[in-house]
Amino acid sequence: MELTIRDVRKTYRPGVQALRGVSLTIPMGMYGLLGPNGAGKSTLMRILATLQEPDEGRIHLGSIDVIAQKAEVRRILGYLPQEFGVYPNVSAESLLNHFAVLEGFTSRAVRREVVETLLRRVNLWDVRRRRLGGFSGGMRQRFGVAVALIGDPQLLIVDEPTAGLDPGERVRFLNLLSELGERSIVVLSTHIVEDVAQLCTRMAIIDRGAILLEADPSRAITDMHGRIWRRTVARSDLSEIRQVHRVISTRLVAGRTRVHVYADTSPGGEFEAVAPDLEDVYFAHVASMQVATEAPV
Repeated sequence: MELTIRDVRKTYRPGVQALRGVSLTIPMGMYGLLGPNGAGKSTLMRILATLQEPDEGRIHLGSIDVIAQKAEVRRILGYLPQEFGVYPNVSAESLLNHFAVLEGFTSRAVRREVVETLLRRVNLWDVRRRRLGGFSGGMRQRFGVAVALIGDPQLLIVDEPTAGLDPGERVRFLNLLSELGERSIVVLSTHIVEDVAQLCTRMAIIDRGAILLEADPSRAITDMHGRIWRRTVARSDLSEIRQVHRVISTRLVAGRTRVHVYADTSPGGEFEAVAPDLEDVYFAHVASMQVATEAPV
């Protein structure tokens, strides 16, 4: 099974184009949708989760028409939005049991087994009786995954799942997602490049509603070899360098600015070639989109 998205468009009033002809092919496994805030990621995720209608386009999950057959999609869909509410005074076990009832598990014995299996799977069994209001951010996210996994979905959509998590919780959460990607389609929407680099075998970069790149992350990095150059400069020199070179990213290091430049050949001066990473791929494409958008017509 694969998820196919063809020429999907969505415009909000007054004329804000959230999605501009998005086309993607998403296979089994972990798929990363990478882009800055406001790029259109959440709009696309809500459309895939059957919570919004596109203005135009076609989406199929295998033989299922996602737009026309919403009920069929929801039977095999798990969705973890960027923000979701819980009842703070209810235990994880009680609330998950309630969601299992809503999902159609009417047998108490079967439901008890499902709830235990899910809580163990997301490593929350030992705190099952703790109130959700006392959960950390990472524990809440893992509980959200447990809810999304009720019914063993074939398509799992997770929107900005690691935002705000501490490093330890983030690692545990990413490991969980990686396991889930072994037997279903998992679409990970994020602005955190490292999440995609660690987890995904396929990815797309989106900005301002348009797909800038769809590729294997490792291949995208390989294609960038020999085109990334680095130099450390005084902050006061940055404006001049931007006028001469295609600066894709800057980072403050020990009071000085480290500049990454994209160029097919050496920019000369004190620039040195560096091995690219997925962050360079991301910034190079997003910077190109910004230049194209800002260029005079």
